[in-house]
Amino acid sequence: MNYKKLKKKLRKISPSHDFNNIKDKYATLYKIRLKEKQDIISIKKAGRLTVDILNLVEEYIKPGITTNEINDIVEEFTRKNKAVSAALNYHGFPKSVCTSVNNVICHGIPDDTILKNGDIVNVDVTPILDGYLADASKTLFVGSPGKDAQKIVSVAKECLRLGVLQVKPGNRIGDIGYAIQTHAEGQGCSVVREYVGHGVGFEFHEPPQVPHFGQKGQGIPLVPGMVFTIEPMVNLGKHNLHILSDNWTAVTDDGSLSAQYEQTVLVTDNGFEILTPFD
Repeated sequence: MNYKKLKKKLRKISPSHDFNNIKDKYATLYKIRLKEKQDIISIKKAGRLTVDILNLVEEYIKPGITTNEINDIVEEFTRKNKAVSAALNYHGFPKSVCTSVNNVICHGIPDDTILKNGDIVNVDVTPILDGYLADASKTLFVGSPGKDAQKIVSVAKECLRLGVLQVKPGNRIGDIGYAIQTHAEGQGCSVVREYVGHGVGFEFHEPPQVPHFGQKGQGIPLVPGMVFTIEPMVNLGKHNLHILSDNWTAVTDDGSLSAQYEQTVLVTDNGFEILTPFD
């Protein structure tokens, strides 16, 4: 595919003039399903529920709570709002939420682990509401954080912000990863390679993949109607990882802390809109 020719074509097409043409091109070239107005409205509703779940969980995070109790909170609130969790039974995942503690990078399975003062825990939720999905996560402090915890959470949060700022028509997926990687490594941290952002809305994981590392000006051009997650996983030490015997939990090889923030983002005519807006 000649990206330069495609980019020139995209510049000539107004958002209202030939959306269907672009939609067909992206479906054919990249398997990307662009979202129309009604789809976006529905994903926003799922996004509001996603944020409500995260905000509720945050109220309960304190020393002494178990990750199973976090799962119970998520399950009950999701069900109460007539939604279901996309995580539950996804390729055999046994719980409704991922809870990743300290050196766990992602996909931590809730259990009887008791959170202690100074821990950090990433809470990742993806409700399905009326057939549409939104996906977001936060890394939360348990009690009073130490300096390392404060640093890695701050860096991960800023990586997300800088990545989102690259979202606009004409930019490319590589611009997002480049901004994230540059900041993380500039702070002496590292970016996980094995797990990336992804399209979302109709399904849990759709094209495109959105790496949190990369080169400026590389990758698929962004066009209005694309909806995907940006979810940098940032380690205080090296980026190397391994999977535990449960075949889900990813942890840092060197035992260093890892933090993540995630939001669902829409490419608009002029830039971006966050569909899971939290502070």
